[in-house]
Amino acid sequence: MKKIGFLSFGHWSDHPSYLTRNGGDTLLQSIDLSVAAEELGVDGAYFRVHHFARQLASPFPLLAAIGAKTNTIEIGTGVIDMRYENPLYMVEDASAADLIAGHRLQLGISRGSPEQVIEGWRHFGYQPEEGETDADMGRRKAMEFLDKLKGTGFAEPNPYPMFPNPPGLLRLEPYADGLRDRIWWGAASNATAIWAAENGMNLQSSTLKFDESGKPFHIQQAEQIRLYKDAWKKAGHEREPRVSVSRSIFAIVNDQDRYYFGQQGKGDDSFGYIEADKRAVFGRSYAAEPDQLVKELANDEAIQEADTLLLTIPNTLGVDYNIHVLSAILEHVAPALGWR
Repeated sequence: MKKIGFLSFGHWSDHPSYLTRNGGDTLLQSIDLSVAAEELGVDGAYFRVHHFARQLASPFPLLAAIGAKTNTIEIGTGVIDMRYENPLYMVEDASAADLIAGHRLQLGISRGSPEQVIEGWRHFGYQPEEGETDADMGRRKAMEFLDKLKGTGFAEPNPYPMFPNPPGLLRLEPYADGLRDRIWWGAASNATAIWAAENGMNLQSSTLKFDESGKPFHIQQAEQIRLYKDAWKKAGHEREPRVSVSRSIFAIVNDQDRYYFGQQGKGDDSFGYIEADKRAVFGRSYAAEPDQLVKELANDEAIQEADTLLLTIPNTLGVDYNIHVLSAILEHVAPALGWR
């Protein structure tokens, strides 16, 4: 059995072929899609976070709205760029959204990926400390976020407060019990996957990772996951970790599917540079009729290693078509692979 969720990039553009013409369209359709996905039996609704782009950015209003309109579906991100975040304010926002959702948040965070503008985090008022890189800054902020999520008091109370204080040092409020265990790290390398395990975070591995061996994408990703699991075991954490992988998977069951995605499944993995000095491997898309799709996916080692599969969706095609995409996977593919 696997948990199956969707991952929306949250794109919009004033283009005739888009059903998401502006930010409002994308936000409201994201809520509607999550409600419909829950009714369908999808396990998770996850959203990408990008700044300075016509995509979803500040995630917590959206997550809270979805939490208020749904009852069972997990709600998450993939991923929040910690270089842009105030960790303490983020604790308050995340905790509030988690309480509204009844403790269903599954937050993916990371040090961030290449952005739309040069050093965009500087516009948010942040910069690395002396001797730090921006990646170091992102990881430092992540550790502070994790620490403050524990709910341990750390702030000296005012002796003359506006309202009475409980005894001792004060923590951030509201406090969301258990949220610390539902934080995921988006790792692009083997080393950061091991670091995530050592620090007690679940693992998110996307449709790309740094090329560390020249092997096919799914094999490199499976190796990354096994290294993560070994590191988790060595760290002695009490709970079992969770691992998600993202995939573009489309079951072609009608002519509309064939028109949109009939050519996508014919490609292979690709290699390229997402940063000037870092070669990456990009996983292929899967698009085929269900019987063929089942055969291909059965050979994906990384999917086998993960407990959660996030299906990347074409959000610009609207709620109805994306529910069709998800329904086709749940009905025609997941049972044959033992995912359901």
